[in-house]
Parts: sequence; C-alpha cells; structure tokens
Amino acid sequence: MKRSNKEIASHGWGWCAKSNQVVPDHIGRSAAARKLFVTSAARRGWGDSGRRAYRHGVAVTSPLLQLPVLQADLEQVETELFASVQADDAFLTEVATHLIKAGGKRVRPALALAAAGSRQELLASASIDVVRGAVSVELVHLGSLYHDDVMDDAETRRTVESVNARWGNLKAILAGDYLLAKASEIAASLGTEVAGLLAATIARLCEGQVLELQHVFDAGRTEQSYLTAIAGKTASLLGTACRVGGLVADLPRDDVDRLTEFGTNFGMAFQIVDDVLDVVATDEQLGKPAGHDLVEGVYTLPVIRTLADDDAGADKLRRILGGPLAEGELDVARDIVRSNGAVDSALATAHSYARSAQDAVAGLARAETVTAMAATADHLLASVAAISR
Repeated sequence: MKRSNKEIASHGWGWCAKSNQVVPDHIGRSAAARKLFVTSAARRGWGDSGRRAYRHGVAVTSPLLQLPVLQADLEQVETELFASVQADDAFLTEVATHLIKAGGKRVRPALALAAAGSRQELLASASIDVVRGAVSVELVHLGSLYHDDVMDDAETRRTVESVNARWGNLKAILAGDYLLAKASEIAASLGTEVAGLLAATIARLCEGQVLELQHVFDAGRTEQSYLTAIAGKTASLLGTACRVGGLVADLPRDDVDRLTEFGTNFGMAFQIVDDVLDVVATDEQLGKPAGHDLVEGVYTLPVIRTLADDDAGADKLRRILGGPLAEGELDVARDIVRSNGAVDSALATAHSYARSAQDAVAGLARAETVTAMAATADHLLASVAAISR
C-alpha cells in the first residue's frame, strides 16, 4: 500500500514541572512512571546533568548513558573489548583494535547491559558474564563494519582512516573474520543458547546485506525489500543485544522475549533514522560523507517514498538515479528528497517502530533501565528532529 508523505512524526518530549526537566511523553502519561523516572534520576544523581543534556526539547545524551552505573559497566566493556582481541601477532592486534580505539556509541553493549538489569529497581553493576555478553555483540558489530567498509570502498570510519584504506581489503576482511571468531568464542563460553543465537544473528546480518546488494542502483526497489533488508542487517543484532543480556542474567523467558522485541523494533527505528540522516545531515554532523547511500546506489526509505510520488520531483529523481551519479547530481537528489515530505514520512515510520519498542517493555517491572530504554527510543527521534528541521 502506498504511504502518504504527509505523515509527520511526533517526537514525544514534554516539560515535567515536577522534575523541572524534559521527559518523554510516555513517562508523562503515567504518574507512577513519571515518579520512577524522577526518583531514579535523583537517587542516581543525574537529574542536573540530565537537564543540561536537553536543549529545546532535543536530547543530546542518550538517557541510557545518563545512568552512572551503566557508564561504569561500559568502561568495563571497553577494557574487555581490547583484551578479547589480543593476538600473539602484534600486527593482527593493531588491525583488530583499530576501530575499538576510534570509539563509537556502543549502543549494542549498552542495550545488553540495560536488558540484563531490567529487573532491578536501581541498576547494580553487571556481572563479568553480562559484560562479556555485551562484548560479544559489539565484536559482531565491529566485524561487520570491517566487511562493510570493504564492500563500500570506504576511506573513513568514525572520523579515522578505515581499515581497508590503511591496510588493504584482504587484511580488512581477515581482521573482520577474526573479530567475528572472537565474538563466537565468547558466546560459546556463555552457553549453547547464546552461542547459537549469535551464530544465527551473524547469518541474519549476511542475509540482510545480500538482499540490499541485490537492489543496488535499483530505482524500483520496494519498501518491503528495504524493510526486510534492514531487519536483517541492523535490527537483528540490536534485538540480539537485548536477548543476550536477558539470557545471561537468567531473566524470565517472557521478559527475555519482550526485551528482544524492544531491541528489534528499536533497531528498525535506528536504521531508518540513520538513513534519514544520510539525506539531511552534513559531513561534519555525521563524521562521514553525507549522501553516501545515494552515491553507492542504496536507495533507502525516504528515497523510495520520494520515487513513489507522482510529481515532477519524483520524475526528475528517477532520471538521476539508477546508476552512478554525475558531478552535482548528489546535491540535486538530496534536495529533491528533502523537499517533498518523504523525510517526515520516513520519520513517522521510525516513530511507529519506536512506539512498538516502548510497548514491548511497558509490561516489565518498573526499573530505571526499562524507563531509560523507553526514553532512549524517544531520544533517537528527538536527535534527528534537530537536524531535519
């Protein structure tokens, strides 16, 4: 069914007079949830920093990362990441740690840690097994980035030289394989279910990426093909991050399933937002070349919906796309996509997935990580709204 590009995403943040800070709408709808959000913030000592983290209703720092205990756990994740990829060969260690040193948002380990603590009213420090579960998920993500950069012939990643640009494609591929192997080794130490889950997720990543590659420079790419591809290449790993956290923490199976659903839906919203940013943001805002998907012939949701319109802009875009872009055509294509309502339409779809993520954890015990996870879904949309205005 064709979707209207007149949909507009509601970004779900409001002012809470009681706490004197910006809070998500879903917190505001429930007095009990609002009390938990405010109380946990005060007891953790991040209320003031939380207020500073919001400007004009836009979250600068993810609510999850405002939890001091989770911050400390992520520092432990960072230590374990480096330790897990140490090799007897110094060169392999250097290549394997290249993107770890470059940093990153660490969204996936943060979700694993948060999921593991979702039965604790106030988050306690994670066990070493939970930390290692978070590490295994991040290693899968890093290994996939090494391979992605080879396929894209990327020159930079996270503002540093990509592995393939620095050492060549063969070494980048082998180093990516090494990271995936170390992830699997860690998963095996955490039990057969975690090991099987991680292996299946790596397969899903490959399936999603292969499906995307089948439609490179395909101006007739369908919305369903796009959604299926991102479900595999992005959402599956975010769902697995939450599931690994729940499994290693030995949570009730119903909780594990709800957390997995949260991660999967959040992952769909996450990828759609990322694809919107590729259209609306600058090189400086992204830390990488903007418009990269259009250059590579990967036509994402805002582009697909622009092409589905029956107007002069869509006709012009069809004439531009379908092959490598000529000089100046990237800017023209981005301007067309930004001007016809497709960006707001795509954000409305991301908003729907974010709401589904929040609904998935609505029935869980009231815990500060659950509240922060739900708020993080709103934060994702609020952050892109600041750029797309």
